[in-house]
Amino acid sequence: MQKIKKGDTVEIIAGKDKGSQGKVKSVDPANHKVVVEGLNMVTKHSKPTQANPNGGIVSKEAPLDISNVMLVVSGEKTRVGFKVEGDKKVRIAKKTGKAID
Repeated sequence: MQKIKKGDTVEIIAGKDKGSQGKVKSVDPANHKVVVEGLNMVTKHSKPTQANPNGGIVSKEAPLDISNVMLVVSGEKTRVGFKVEGDKKVRIAKKTGKAID
């Protein structure tokens, strides 16, 4: 089970977008990377293709290291723990002790 999942709201705690919050678009657990909507934008030069006949400079989100984001639960950033409730493993917000999902 992962600490950060797609759809979670996270805050960036390091880098050029430090302090910004956004929604997680995708998670790559094998490489410890996350892509956050509208943050860590980079410009890419794209060649002309059939889909984009003009090519040009495109702005897109770049992956961040998962250690540079913290989960935001009810407006506060918090660390994530796990707890077994019954037969299910549940994510817990360390700050409040409440179940996240």
